[in-house]
Amino acid sequence: MTEELTLREGCHGTPPLAARLEPWMRELLSDPGTCSALLEQYGSPLNVHDFSALPRNAAELTEVADESGVDVRIFVARKANKTLGMVRAARRAGLGVDVGSERELRQVLDAGVPVRDVVVSAAIKPRAVLRLALESGSLLVLDNIDEVAAARVVAEEIVAGRTRTTAAREASFPVALRLAPEPTDVIPPTRFGESARTWLELIDGGGLGQLLRVDGVHFHLHGYDAAARAVALRESLDLIDRLRERGLAEKDAFVDIGGGVPMSYLDSASQWDAFWEAHDRSAADASAVPPTWRGEPLARVYPYHQEVVRGPWLRTLLHDEIHPGVTVARALRERGVQLRCEPGRSMLDGCGMTLARVIQRTTTSDGVPLVGLEMNRTQCRSTSDDFLVDPILVRTGGGSSSHPSMPFQGFLVGAYCIEEELILRRRLAFPHGIAVGDVIALPNTAGYLMHILESASHQIPLASNVERKCGSRAHDADGASASSGPGAPAFERDGIDRVLPMRA
Repeated sequence: MTEELTLREGCHGTPPLAARLEPWMRELLSDPGTCSALLEQYGSPLNVHDFSALPRNAAELTEVADESGVDVRIFVARKANKTLGMVRAARRAGLGVDVGSERELRQVLDAGVPVRDVVVSAAIKPRAVLRLALESGSLLVLDNIDEVAAARVVAEEIVAGRTRTTAAREASFPVALRLAPEPTDVIPPTRFGESARTWLELIDGGGLGQLLRVDGVHFHLHGYDAAARAVALRESLDLIDRLRERGLAEKDAFVDIGGGVPMSYLDSASQWDAFWEAHDRSAADASAVPPTWRGEPLARVYPYHQEVVRGPWLRTLLHDEIHPGVTVARALRERGVQLRCEPGRSMLDGCGMTLARVIQRTTTSDGVPLVGLEMNRTQCRSTSDDFLVDPILVRTGGGSSSHPSMPFQGFLVGAYCIEEELILRRRLAFPHGIAVGDVIALPNTAGYLMHILESASHQIPLASNVERKCGSRAHDADGASASSGPGAPAFERDGIDRVLPMRA
């Protein structure tokens, strides 16, 4: 605990939002020499991964499902983290992978993930995606009528190109229908899927064709509300019943609830409440010191503290009654329907953090202190207005200015030539100052924050990605390995950096 307090004392928000730290994070952040060496070797910023938490996160779901006698299958959302290390970690843990593009799918197949463990749920599926999905035998989620028509054409072409024997043996392709649940007071409208009525009309009219084999139903809901998913599950199971009446979804049927399994970045509910009290107070009182950049309010943020996450959240969902006396778990069991999900963020909880080098200390023309980092704002950003987790300051004792500044409060800014190029929009305190050459660590960024919006604007290379390896020295894609000494963890560059632009 003393070690963790020491790690946090160099930088905190006003008010603080202290991130949960995995043991491997504390170990690395307590070693300034290794942090500096990693940035020297791979460039700044650097995404550091350790996927040891992924099986534990998945087990929270599977154990709860087992309690209720529900067969659950987890497909980790590839879009949440682009690394090949994540794919390997999911495969080692016996998990599937959900992909959203041709490149993601090809990489997963090349990594040896069995097609039974792959689901293709891309929001837009060009012809190349459809062909690769169908040819490989991966499960294809069909989103709308036009997508069905395009998939039918591709399926017919594939079969026509096969030998007569092969065509007879493989004359169907596994698909799922994406359901757009009826909007209610708990389910907002969605762009994804079609209504149950639309799907049944298509099937009854012969629009599905003979080659597409419907194995299950999929839906995608925004947010994290278990009650909303229970309502959507009820509608999905009703659609499964209707499909079975038509001879579809008979064997190994499933309902896939997509993502939205919640996690919590913070342990302290009181810190989370205190931040919002300060946020709202500054909006109402012009004399209060605002906790955000120029007092601008945050309107759309992830709930960075949540009490009910992963296993307990799934338990709530399975115990919800979708009919009087009939829980979700009972309805799934009675029908012999598998429950599937495609979490990203909650599976990658604890699996990565981002390191960046301090380049400069300056102020705005009206005196607001700034700390310039060698990174840009897209390299720690999702669709939220801000990342509401305190950074960790790692003092390196080096750089072109080894003397820390005086204590101050200010903001982190990045490399893009944009007036509001803010890494975080929260005001941060540096009680002991900060020096050029120090390292800022952004904890727990592996889920979406590293990759979902990253940009190489200004022709600045994308951040490199490394994976922490324990037990033996590892060699990266260039044959190099970073380690602080014999027996210490080594850091291996992820293979994705050979496919996508990276630092030299």
